[in-house]
Amino acid sequence: MPIKIPDDLPASRVLEQEGVMVMSEADAVRQDIRPLRIGLLNLMPNKINTETQLARLIGATPLQVELTLVRISNHVPRNTSADHMATFYRPWEDVRTERFDGFIITGAPVERMPFEEVTYWDELRQVFDWTQTHVHRGFNICWAAQAAVYHFHGMPKYELPEKRFGLYRHRNLAPTSPFMRGFSDDIAVPVSRWTEVRRADVPEGHGLEVLLDSPDAGLCLLRDGERRALQMFNHLEYDTTTLADEYRRDLETPEGSRLPRHYFPGDDPDLPPVNIWRSHAHLLFGNWINEMYQTTPFEVGDIGRS
Repeated sequence: MPIKIPDDLPASRVLEQEGVMVMSEADAVRQDIRPLRIGLLNLMPNKINTETQLARLIGATPLQVELTLVRISNHVPRNTSADHMATFYRPWEDVRTERFDGFIITGAPVERMPFEEVTYWDELRQVFDWTQTHVHRGFNICWAAQAAVYHFHGMPKYELPEKRFGLYRHRNLAPTSPFMRGFSDDIAVPVSRWTEVRRADVPEGHGLEVLLDSPDAGLCLLRDGERRALQMFNHLEYDTTTLADEYRRDLETPEGSRLPRHYFPGDDPDLPPVNIWRSHAHLLFGNWINEMYQTTPFEVGDIGRS
């Protein structure tokens, strides 16, 4: 089945060109099935790129998925047009009475700030608490994952001496987990962050399970069983050139940039990178959606009530 997104969303044209099935509203209502409702709270600065990356992975499932784009209610993004936000995004205050089978919260360019100094921190804390009663399964990415484990479990984040940036090898520590179904023992994951959370701070007795980690890049993926959520501290959703685009963008900043590790062939930024993580990105999101589908209530109104 295809993904249902607004017809005029820029991601729609890209996905159709890639062969991903995109469903119109008119076609969706003709099918006598309940689509999975997935919300995306997009905090990334380049929202259109992020929409496309995540819609591509969600749309690869054989199930019909309805994607709802959500924004922080009173925050005005600087890098995406007001028209785009007004046309395609709903403020969280408008959806807080609704229920979702899945809810994704992305990273944000605020990771070096203390959580409490982020202007929308109070609302994000409300969103996290709301997911416990109105969302069946959550998926938090990068800074949002750090924020979630801080909010729910008191795990601190630590600033790194330099940006952790590149393509790092990670170990599959839970091959029998349903979320790791089909994963290799050793996989490459794009990493781009200035901060980290540490395995030593994972509290016992909180239902947290480490699924992926790296001796060089640290924690990557946690399963939060009690909160019915995955906490992904890195970026399997990235496109082939995302790290390259970030590298060239950072070259124009006062801090400059170093080459992303293990990414450009021969460390030559003039050579095109090779995507060796795409299949695992599809596996992770496919496994997450499958677990959601197998366990979510048939009646949307029953989500979060058990």
